[in-house]
Amino acid sequence: MLSTDTVRTYKPDLRAYALGPAALQLRRQETLFAPFAAWDAAGARWFGYSTFWVNRLSAVPEHLGVEVDGSAPGLANLVRYVLR
Repeated sequence: MLSTDTVRTYKPDLRAYALGPAALQLRRQETLFAPFAAWDAAGARWFGYSTFWVNRLSAVPEHLGVEVDGSAPGLANLVRYVLR
């Protein structure tokens, strides 16, 4: 389990997203981040992750200056995206 408490910050602070590559020993380019919230997808893109927004509520995308790599309403779509 990763917690932003260890770096004493919250997302979308880039230090929060840096926890993943450090813990998993992966480069950020090797990681697909799949958040529920659009703002979290934007923070992940700013950090350098590929992103797939799991938009379960069919929310209107926020205008935050970045685009997600993929988006769909459920996790089954995420699996199809990864396996494509």
